[in-house]
Amino acid sequence: MTTEKYYIVDVDRKEDTIYCYHNQMGEKFIPSHRHKKGQFLYTEGGIVFVKTKEKSYFLPARHYMWIAPEIEHSIHPSSPEVIMRNLYFPIATKDDAFYYHTSIHPVNDLLLELMLFTTRWTGHIAPEDKAAYPVVEAIKVLLPQISNFSLPLALPLAKDQRLKQLIAHVENNLGNDFLFNDLAIDFGFSPRSLSRLFQKDLGMSFVQYLTALRMLKSLQLLLEKSLTVNEVAAQVGYSSLPTFSNTFYKMIGIRPSEYIKMNTIRHHKA
Repeated sequence: MTTEKYYIVDVDRKEDTIYCYHNQMGEKFIPSHRHKKGQFLYTEGGIVFVKTKEKSYFLPARHYMWIAPEIEHSIHPSSPEVIMRNLYFPIATKDDAFYYHTSIHPVNDLLLELMLFTTRWTGHIAPEDKAAYPVVEAIKVLLPQISNFSLPLALPLAKDQRLKQLIAHVENNLGNDFLFNDLAIDFGFSPRSLSRLFQKDLGMSFVQYLTALRMLKSLQLLLEKSLTVNEVAAQVGYSSLPTFSNTFYKMIGIRPSEYIKMNTIRHHKA
């Protein structure tokens, strides 16, 4: 077994164990795969993008992602130096509905301490292991109770090829102002047909998609760059700091300045 393929060949080898793996992956792409167990994924040292067949998820530092069993996904670290901490749990039909939905949540201090405690173990942890198993099992039991707040850090993936090209252009120029009618014409649409395509292909309007895209990018900049909130706002296309702050609050649930402070505190504790 090669270590970089553990997630394909080893995680489900034993049905009743909790599989534990913490490592700097050294990869910029983990190909599409699935496993029977549910996956707890926590990252350090950078941003991770997780893509399923339907959505693209943005996993910032100091948050965890729960990937439901049998969900096909690929993982795209922002750099090979990103550390990914993984716990894979067997899920039974009687388990809480939480475990059957893929989602992203903040990590509180209790969960962080428990998760970091598991870094001493690697591989399959069986129920008969009286030292390790109760610790990792406690994490699974806690998740539905402490994960009431789910971050909307996901965007649907476009299927239409021209729409993919348009979205890539917007993503690479988030600091610009976009005139919808001009954008439509530049990419070979009428404004009306583009509006309909956004709703049909992505289930949201252009403005809703652009706003979500800008908020996800701002989260990345707030975490990875030494920028002020005002500088981040400008880089994602907001000339008004209050408008940026209010939009961020509506989507993320806290102000940008509070988000920076929260993650600084967690980083020092970690």
